[in-house]
Amino acid sequence: MDDKRRLIEHLDRTIDWNERSQLRAPEDCATKKGKPDMDAMLDTEGKETSATHGAYRRLREMILTGELPPGQKLKIEQLRGLLDTGASPVREALSLLTSDMLVERIDQRGFRAAPVSKSNFEEILLLRCNLEETALRASIANADGAWEDRLVLRHHHMKKASQKSAPDFEDAHKVFHMALLENAKLPLLLRYCSQLYDLNIRYRYLAAGGPSYKKRDIAAEHQQILDAALDHDADSATRHLLNHYRRTGEYLSSQMES
Repeated sequence: MDDKRRLIEHLDRTIDWNERSQLRAPEDCATKKGKPDMDAMLDTEGKETSATHGAYRRLREMILTGELPPGQKLKIEQLRGLLDTGASPVREALSLLTSDMLVERIDQRGFRAAPVSKSNFEEILLLRCNLEETALRASIANADGAWEDRLVLRHHHMKKASQKSAPDFEDAHKVFHMALLENAKLPLLLRYCSQLYDLNIRYRYLAAGGPSYKKRDIAAEHQQILDAALDHDADSATRHLLNHYRRTGEYLSSQMES
């Protein structure tokens, strides 16, 4: 069981900052013969990277969950006070989020949380359905025992997380959906699928509180996708996956203005 637990891993959503932040602490911060101490410089760089990473993760979560509403101006001075960090890490984090399409620049003078719209959601849905169908078919074509074990374990982890907080479930939910695709062995495609998943999360938070959305048996939908994937039935697995997305899409589109 310990070996299987080691298989539960969270896929990278963005740049792997951990390697960059784990820099050796300086043993002696004093300069020698007038030259700056290299360890001290590395320690400072590591702290700045860690601060940027922390600001990025927190701002990203606030945008995805709607704590920072779509279209809201993101003023660096306000955010640095909210996050208790410096202006530089906040500015760098906002630039990273611009690359993620979660933040927009305003005429080079500032930033705002990316707006949402019905047309934007429908484009995301269209791209997800097309790209993930391709990825899932390729993943099933490469099916092996190790991949099947990961799917089962990540599905189990997601079921347990559904009894916890929304952020816990969201993390486990993404890990399960990406596990379905990861055996495709197409890294560029998986990167696009991961980014589209994140862009979609804000819309799913909008749907989660609605009465029609709550009537859905999401657990049963996930089980259908899992069972078909384990049976190596690509047609059935992709049909269940796309229906899973389109049910959410139909509800969300009905709730938004064009």
